[in-house]
Amino acid sequence: MRNALAIARKELGIYFTTPWAYVVFTAMLAISSFFFVALLQDFRQAHALARMYGWERLGPSFAPFKNLTDGVVVNLWNTTAVITLFVAPFLTMRLFAEERRNRTLELLMTLPVKPREIVLGKFLGGVGISTAALGVTIVFPLTLALFGASESGQALEWNTVLLGFGALLLWGATCISIGMFISALTESQMLAAILTFAVALVWWLFQGLAQGADEPWRSIGAHLGFSTQLAPLLRGLVDLKSLVFFASAILFMLLLTDRAVEAQRWT
Repeated sequence: MRNALAIARKELGIYFTTPWAYVVFTAMLAISSFFFVALLQDFRQAHALARMYGWERLGPSFAPFKNLTDGVVVNLWNTTAVITLFVAPFLTMRLFAEERRNRTLELLMTLPVKPREIVLGKFLGGVGISTAALGVTIVFPLTLALFGASESGQALEWNTVLLGFGALLLWGATCISIGMFISALTESQMLAAILTFAVALVWWLFQGLAQGADEPWRSIGAHLGFSTQLAPLLRGLVDLKSLVFFASAILFMLLLTDRAVEAQRWT
């Protein structure tokens, strides 16, 4: 475990001493800010319509806008999950691809470090940077907590907010595990980023892709889709099946990465 932590610290040091991490943080904050402002506009318009016609006449589609938590924060977490789908490949593309291109992975394999320690260390480093990237979005619910009560008369439901944010971190870790495996298969960082995005996107869309299929494939596709499993967690619901699903996906990807790194020893 000591070796894995040392590798994680090295990876985090590389991330934070290069401009790339700060570019990602800035992009994450800028894009999230755009959607946050748009959601606030929708929230204010919904309340304006509710004052004119009443919530009952507006219908169930307006129900989430009755409070800031569901109308703004939960919708923002869903949007941030999609943004993570685009950002994560650029955070993971260098984890192994750069080592393979620079021929430093072979040097690392000659040290008294087990492949699983290398994989775990790089995974922890990747999760650390993804957590930092997603962490900048916590500023939005904090802003609502400070100023939202004066506009809506309702406080945030922090249990829902924090559980949804935890789901985002879990989703980020899942994307990191996928990207790390893809990065272990190629020397090209750009190819690793493209393939990671493609794999994660298809996995995310399993439910939609399986809609036209017959049973039991339709149900299987719905169960295996990332979007299906993540949805209740982002709403602040503790779904044990979804937690087990994501934990299993991460473990599966780590095992595949371990096999890919172990294969480098014999090539």
